[in-house]
Amino acid sequence: MRARRDDDPLAAAMRPPPDESPEARALRLAQEADARRVSQEIDEAIRLERQRNKKKRIVRVLLLGQSESGKSTTLRQFQRIYTPTAFREERVHWRAIIQLNLIRSVHTILTALAAASSPPAPSLRRPHHHQSPRSYTRTLDSGFDARSSTSKAKAKSPAHHSRSHSHSHHHSHSDPDIDATLDIAEDYFSDPDYPDPGSPSWDQPFPTDGIDLDELVLRLLPLRHVEAFLKAQLVPPSDDPPNFNLKEIFVRPGGRPASADESESQRVIWECREDLMTLWGSERVRDVLRRRKVRLEEESGFFLNDLERVTQYNYMPTDDDVLKARLKTIGVSEYKFQMEAGDQRGAEWRIVDVGGSRFQRPTWVPFFDDVDAIIFLAPISAFDQPLSEDPKVNRLEDSVLLWKTVCSNKLLARVDLVLFLNKCDILGRKLESGIQLGRYVRSYGDRANDVDTASKYFLSKFSAIQRAFSPSPRRFYGFCTSVTETSTTAGIIASVRDIVLRQNLRQVKLA
Repeated sequence: MRARRDDDPLAAAMRPPPDESPEARALRLAQEADARRVSQEIDEAIRLERQRNKKKRIVRVLLLGQSESGKSTTLRQFQRIYTPTAFREERVHWRAIIQLNLIRSVHTILTALAAASSPPAPSLRRPHHHQSPRSYTRTLDSGFDARSSTSKAKAKSPAHHSRSHSHSHHHSHSDPDIDATLDIAEDYFSDPDYPDPGSPSWDQPFPTDGIDLDELVLRLLPLRHVEAFLKAQLVPPSDDPPNFNLKEIFVRPGGRPASADESESQRVIWECREDLMTLWGSERVRDVLRRRKVRLEEESGFFLNDLERVTQYNYMPTDDDVLKARLKTIGVSEYKFQMEAGDQRGAEWRIVDVGGSRFQRPTWVPFFDDVDAIIFLAPISAFDQPLSEDPKVNRLEDSVLLWKTVCSNKLLARVDLVLFLNKCDILGRKLESGIQLGRYVRSYGDRANDVDTASKYFLSKFSAIQRAFSPSPRRFYGFCTSVTETSTTAGIIASVRDIVLRQNLRQVKLA
């Protein structure tokens, strides 16, 4: 054993010299004692920190909803309100994202123009009428299909309890005649080649505005190189996910958008700015988009109305620009922050944003455990739009089915659900333009075609579904939101914070 110890280089290095003087020995022992004291202090600090973490209840919130429902924008609103300094410091990183959003809109316009130059053959055209041959009605909560001879009747939930909902709060009564069914008409909304009844048809000539669109498109070709450069900088090719629309930009879990040297890109965009404004201002372009039912203004990442500002060479994104930008979430992103004021000052919040595409939804379930509240976003303005992953499915139908699934999940029986009926601003503009909600949502009937009536109707529907499918009774928290608007959303998020904190306190008492 002695020989082995002598062979140990560490023991040899720590062994005091054989000719150590009394003074040197005293100094060495004092240094060793000081080192042991520091080590013990570190160990004690780690132990106390672990104890504090055990006692501290972390507030966990999960954001759910279909793709492009507004989940990531809601997360950015939390960041803007509760960590404003960090939010503003990151604005510069969003310029490349906004550049790509702008180019994506141009892509959409050019695709519509190319398709308009080759309209469907006359033999393939359908007559203009209010209902297509393949139109039918689905009852969302029962799977009822009006075409099926085996379907008997629509399932209706019993009316019980007072229904709590609100346009911007959550404590008013709902329509007692509204049950948990919602009839969606599957019609020409999924076929952009055919116009709405009463709108210009392909037989009518396009307006002429004196603009040579072919030449204009050629002058915009440099934007393709800008797009390729930015994507190469922001997203490595190996990160392309399955079933992904390559015209969009996305972020992987835990990350903000990566930095890109977009100064050259902004220079090219600045040089194309006059052509971009001419393209967007063209009467013929607007007419083509209307005929093909391409409504760019309703999409996230829409900046064509701000071309004069965002194409400036020295453009820097504003808070509102960051909120409007489209950045697709792939995987799961968790954002941590601490409350800066109030009784919960210093409390840690963790907000989890998950991808809403159909192929990503199986990843939701693991995050249902130990969550204090779920904010579910349903974009009710999409009542006349198909799901991007499946053009045969109506987006509103998809949101209702998702809401039913979340409400009925037994793992979430004791979790507060907060509903955001989102994009009410877009809904209002649609209804004001003359689009009839009852044409697409047949259960809406002949109610007034305005945003207040529609939002109350949808709140009642979602409230009825929650009551009908929740494993145990729970309170309904519903808000009509436009999460890109900072002023109204700040108040709603403050209300949501109070709801979540009350649930958190109840969980602490039960623990």
